[in-house]
Amino acid sequence: MDAKERIMKAMHQEPTDRPPCICPGGMMNMITTDLMDEANVSWPEAHLNARMMADLAEANYEKGCFENVGVPFCMTIEAEAMGAQVTMGSKIYEPHVTGYAINSVTEWETITPMSMEEGRAKVVLDAIRILKSRNLDVPIIGNITGPVSTASSVMEPVIFYKELRKKKEEAHRYMQFVTDEIIKFARAQIDAGADIIAISDPSGTGEILGPKLFEEYTVKYNNMIWDALQKETMGKIMHICGQMKNVYPQAELIHSDVLSFDSCVSMREAREHLKKHALMGNVSTWTLEFGQPEKVEQLAVKCWRDGSNIISPACGLGTKSPLTNIQAIRHGILEEAQGVESKIGRASCRERVSFHG
Repeated sequence: MDAKERIMKAMHQEPTDRPPCICPGGMMNMITTDLMDEANVSWPEAHLNARMMADLAEANYEKGCFENVGVPFCMTIEAEAMGAQVTMGSKIYEPHVTGYAINSVTEWETITPMSMEEGRAKVVLDAIRILKSRNLDVPIIGNITGPVSTASSVMEPVIFYKELRKKKEEAHRYMQFVTDEIIKFARAQIDAGADIIAISDPSGTGEILGPKLFEEYTVKYNNMIWDALQKETMGKIMHICGQMKNVYPQAELIHSDVLSFDSCVSMREAREHLKKHALMGNVSTWTLEFGQPEKVEQLAVKCWRDGSNIISPACGLGTKSPLTNIQAIRHGILEEAQGVESKIGRASCRERVSFHG
């Protein structure tokens, strides 16, 4: 089973030879300083150059880390295109917002619509085209920042959260505008060659919003994106940060194929509550940065045993995570899969001996 077939089947909860091991990109960025050194391509330059971005994404696959390529490597593309000020960070730190475009949800009509023909949105689309032209054996994952997270990056988050309650009518108009722009960007990524779209919406967590607002804003506007892309992509992945205990019923309403969670979420518990979705995750990024490869392998196998259909880091990797630890995720799954196959083979042999005995 090749990587594309494996991920497609896993996303739809169909039988596979083993779980795929991926890291989408975007907020769940898979780039480390070790990988930059190996590829001789570094941040912040790779955020601004399509070929460098594609080369760095491909290096993640070529160095035996994950069974996919994905771009971009941050969550600031949409916010910057809508007028927020962004710094490109450094080799160690991802780009982040330094200034807001508006002061209130009531000002949403002053926001500049996204352009696919300029800026870093174009860099991302060009990088996807380059990756597509290389005819890789693994899926290309295009990443977008979720509506709540984008909206709370275009304006000050504390004010934004307050106005979700106090200025609901304008808040929904603002969210509709942001969502429409995200749909344009997601479709452009698919047109450029992305096989899968991943949404990360960490600011839309139920821990911050609570069940009612989580459904009213996070579920509603992410579903608008998924419904708009329903027939345009191989699969749809959504990552949600924070604890899920209070919002499992609402999360089951999300129209993605896959739900991805942080390491604070018990995969076994999530599997008990979520029947409609494939699950992805959730190897501790703390262990990936500070632990030993053997422990990483154990955590990866535990994720599989606890119900993960797709094995991945629980969140974005710390850039100082050793390359050997990143490679240990896939190594642990491969070793476990071989062990399972060997046990099945021995059991089959015993059955044949018994039958002929």
